[in-house]
Amino acid sequence: MRALALLGDRKLELTDLPPPPAPAPGEVQIRVRAVGLNHIDVWGYRGMAFAKRNYPLVVGAEAAGEIAAVGPGVTKFKAGDPVVMYGALTCGTCKYCLEGRDNLCENVAGIMGFHVDGFARELVNMSERLVIPVPKGVSMRDAACAPVAFSTVEHMLFDNARLQPGESILVHAAGSGIGSTAIKMAKQLDCTVITTVGSDDKIEKAKAIGADHVINYRTERFEGRVRKITGKKGVDVVFEHVGGEGFNASLLCLKKGGRLVTCGSTAGPTVTINLMQLFQQQYKILASFGATMKNIRDSLNKMAGGLLPVIDTEVGLEDLEKGLTRLEGRQVFGKVIVSF
Repeated sequence: MRALALLGDRKLELTDLPPPPAPAPGEVQIRVRAVGLNHIDVWGYRGMAFAKRNYPLVVGAEAAGEIAAVGPGVTKFKAGDPVVMYGALTCGTCKYCLEGRDNLCENVAGIMGFHVDGFARELVNMSERLVIPVPKGVSMRDAACAPVAFSTVEHMLFDNARLQPGESILVHAAGSGIGSTAIKMAKQLDCTVITTVGSDDKIEKAKAIGADHVINYRTERFEGRVRKITGKKGVDVVFEHVGGEGFNASLLCLKKGGRLVTCGSTAGPTVTINLMQLFQQQYKILASFGATMKNIRDSLNKMAGGLLPVIDTEVGLEDLEKGLTRLEGRQVFGKVIVSF
């Protein structure tokens, strides 16, 4: 079968691998149809694994496909069923897994495509427990955005920030996969959405998906514009996934008692916080990582209801590296999808 393997830092190769064996008891075999690219793929491509891993490593942390075969004892799926897969190899038995908080698993064995072989291959065997059905009418291309991008936003906005209808929100990086998704989810709640972009050509694109106000952070200070737009009150929520120098500016965008939820640090992982400002303004800083399987199911249901991801580019498996380069260069507006 075809697979895309990482041989070392920034060294990808399309290769042939033996197909997996017949699924074992409790397993299903999935024919992968689409892979969604995310910054975790860029980090892995650069060699930022944060843990020891062996090469070659099949890449791809987010995907959708169809059941090709089922192992003994599998009752939830049959051949031909469309599915997505949970990319973290959780234990299923610890306190957090049993509570449905899968992303806090105490014994996770790695993230697929980052620590262990991922989804950029034609066939993969998975535990039935880690596979989620795709509702009727949702395409493979769209479903491939659910396991990481859509569900990450779902977890950030609703489990952590507790976004409410009619609130105001600042969404950073409208052109990213999670930024564009956050705009659409917030607008579905009739929120006032302010967003940032890095180039003028993305302004109208952000407005087209629901942003009420768009700020080019390269040409003006976004914190000043946000204060002006909100009549110096600030926003209820900041959706932050950039880090770096913009983090403290994001805090200045919050109203008293506002919530900042963060899941990323693409502009830098280290910040210095003014503690007096933090406690005097009673800000709430909420850390968010990954998502639960429930978040993925909820995301797929939203897609089935018509809330679809923004797709920037669709490439073939042999061109996945071009997709990564486009994502790394921040040229995208929406998701990059690799279709088989």
